[in-house]
Amino acid sequence: METIVKRLNWIYYIQMVISLIALTAMYFAFSKGLYEPLDTMSSLGQTVQYIIIIDALITIPLGLYLIKWLKPQTPEKYFKLAGARILLVSNTMPLGIVAFYWMGGYKSMLWVAAIAAIGWYFSKPTLGKAEEEMKPEDPNEEKY
Repeated sequence: METIVKRLNWIYYIQMVISLIALTAMYFAFSKGLYEPLDTMSSLGQTVQYIIIIDALITIPLGLYLIKWLKPQTPEKYFKLAGARILLVSNTMPLGIVAFYWMGGYKSMLWVAAIAAIGWYFSKPTLGKAEEEMKPEDPNEEKY
């Protein structure tokens, strides 16, 4: 199980590197004036906002509850589901960062990226979490 957690940590930190690359590239392009900022009230600006917000509303809760719903029985299936959880929860981080700079510093998109970052933090793979999620459910145990 330790090797699975190590492999999941690679996925986890690669998502952070992707977000940092998006942040660095967009900040550089924004500060050098390499593109014209998008108007937030234009139809394209509103469409981009809707896409990112709907993406966050669907993928973050889905990613956080994926393993609880599907209950993996084997370590291989756990690896796939936990990897999907990390990718689902954190995909909005770079999208929100890119939209923030693309719209000329529109703070709402930064908040969406921050919400995804909080979800990303809670999807961090640990050995204890993996063992707890792989533990079979006891039908006699009370649920609160």
